[in-house]
Amino acid sequence: MNRIPWDKILTFTPLDIGKIILTALIIVVVNKVQLVNDRLSALLIALPFTSLLAMIWMHQAKQSSERLANHAEGTFWFVLPTLPMFLIFPWMLRNHWGFWPALLANCLITIALFWLTVVVLRKFGIDLMPK
Repeated sequence: MNRIPWDKILTFTPLDIGKIILTALIIVVVNKVQLVNDRLSALLIALPFTSLLAMIWMHQAKQSSERLANHAEGTFWFVLPTLPMFLIFPWMLRNHWGFWPALLANCLITIALFWLTVVVLRKFGIDLMPK
């Protein structure tokens, strides 16, 4: 993997600030919806708003079709190892785990599943984390 250009990543333009505000607004609205309807908020958060916005912004920044395709495909593969968390976490909470221990355990499980996904997919010629 090439050296990460932190100077480019940590430099914010007015457009970047707008992107941050819009993305944060989506999260806050979903959180507010949760106060009155937890199922509707779950549906809204399951929609890939941030992925769609990211792809729109990549397109506006004149990213190549190949980079957009790689982003969409990578998003698909990286969503899969997060899915067990949405079953394990509620099970833990219902079985008297505290919030923070359950959250920590699920973060560790998800990290392990991410790396397992990367290793397994490499065997099939899909390299999500190029060396």
